[in-house]
Amino acid sequence: MYVETVPNRNSPPAILLRESYRDGKTVRKRTLLNLSDWPTEHIEGLRGVLKGGVVIPAGQEALTVERSLPHGHVAAVLGLARAIGLDRLLGPRNSREPNRPRDLVMSMIVSRVIAPTSKLATAKALDPATAASSLGAELALSEVDEDELYAALDWLHERQGVIEAGLAKQHLRGGTLVLYDVSSSYVEGRCCPLAKRGYNRDGKKGKAQIVYGLLCAADGCPVAIEVFEGNTGDPKTVARQVAKLKKRFALDHVVLVGDRGMITQARIDEDLRPAGLDWITALRAPALQGLVGGGYLQMSLFDERDLAAVTSPDFPGERLIVCRNPDLARERARKREDLLAATERDLVKIAASTVRETRPLRGAAKIGLAVGAVFDKHKMAKHFDLTISDARFAYARKTAQIAEEAALDGLYAVRTSLPEETLDDAATVRAYKSLSMVERAFRCLKTVDLRIRPIHHWLEERVRAHVFLCMLAYYVEWNMRTRLAPMLYDDDDREAAEALRDSPVAKAQRSPKALAKSASGKAPDGVPVHSFRSLLADLATLCRNTIVTAIAPNRPFTLLTRPTPVQQKAFDLLAIPITCTQ
Repeated sequence: MYVETVPNRNSPPAILLRESYRDGKTVRKRTLLNLSDWPTEHIEGLRGVLKGGVVIPAGQEALTVERSLPHGHVAAVLGLARAIGLDRLLGPRNSREPNRPRDLVMSMIVSRVIAPTSKLATAKALDPATAASSLGAELALSEVDEDELYAALDWLHERQGVIEAGLAKQHLRGGTLVLYDVSSSYVEGRCCPLAKRGYNRDGKKGKAQIVYGLLCAADGCPVAIEVFEGNTGDPKTVARQVAKLKKRFALDHVVLVGDRGMITQARIDEDLRPAGLDWITALRAPALQGLVGGGYLQMSLFDERDLAAVTSPDFPGERLIVCRNPDLARERARKREDLLAATERDLVKIAASTVRETRPLRGAAKIGLAVGAVFDKHKMAKHFDLTISDARFAYARKTAQIAEEAALDGLYAVRTSLPEETLDDAATVRAYKSLSMVERAFRCLKTVDLRIRPIHHWLEERVRAHVFLCMLAYYVEWNMRTRLAPMLYDDDDREAAEALRDSPVAKAQRSPKALAKSASGKAPDGVPVHSFRSLLADLATLCRNTIVTAIAPNRPFTLLTRPTPVQQKAFDLLAIPITCTQ
């Protein structure tokens, strides 16, 4: 049987239910029922039934979305982590069996990139019943609790050396530049043996902290990280990194780039030179003053240029490239004058309190305490002469000393053991200034991106594993930012930006392409430009939907939201295929 529509000249067509039958060798048809008066939806329903369909009861939905989970950001981060081989680096080689600890670590890395939270919150977000995204389903983790995540952290800590060696093999070569810097993060509680009081970069007074040192390749890609006790000085971390580069990574020759407070003369003599490493760092202020006072540096060198190479017997076998940045000089002069003026305003109040008629400030000790509080606030004690007695207080600026310091405003000297034939003066300055990429890594680790702090772990191994996990998350984010740069506010035309600078000493410039993106909010192809965080939020609107049909309620299937142009461009840049059905 079938439904046939028969034209009827000037009248509406006739809708007939007909049946075919065979009369000898001839196929004939006969009309069983005239359906012309039926409603259209009834006719179409009968037509579907006759074709083998099922009638859906009235009021029942043909399709039902059982679950809808944010998926696009998971697909992007997890897909790229797999594309760069992080899963293979984490898990044992030549293993085809499921590796649950590795998958749990992968889930924590991806979670740290898309939504950094505690391990308890991460476990809830992965559990199928309380899932916050499709991550748990993509990794087929089923039920997860926080104890499993802690066990996976322990597993990761045991494999840190192997993983870092794998990263070093991919990103470091003999003779390459290696960027190194340290930072710190505060720790909650008093049980962690690594947590000590020290120089707190987070501005959290009274908090114990840990110190960690990050090794990066010349392009800023993170390779290794190590945790130290919170009261460890920057120079004391260098020896461990030298041993790591020479022994664990087996690099025959490395140029270590570090700041002036870390690669000191003692570290050069005791660690770098015996290990055969070269270095690029900078002179500290007293050494720079020694160059000027000893006559090795003439200020007239900077009348027509901002970079000059000098030598000094105090640094045998090294090159010194002295740079002068006028913008930096003006900024330092402004800050000094502001601090001097603020200090004088407070000192005037103290001087007035010693001569007031009612309850004057008396006693050299009390006056000294008040003055000390002012100097502790503004850090300008070296620029003032003081006269303190039991009933009198006077002060005066050290004008000669201030002028001597002002003469060095904007000056800094880069020192290196590399010969000019290997790395010229301009390239040496650029190499030293590339430490800013490590500082950017610390900003991503500490702030809204990865939130390494505050640290709540008590066990030493867990703290080390937590910091290493955050570094691996930044490794994924660094690779994502590199590929997604054309649709981010990041400058993806570094060569054009560098061409705008007359000298490596000058302030960094943004390329015309980056300025155009910032001004218009759109990329050259018209697609809106995002920050890294806002792009992840946009990708999260691509959902993974679990759907059932009325005719097959026990056979759910997965349907992805169709990507928007922004989302499709992101997946194209990441080279990750995305389809609407799974």
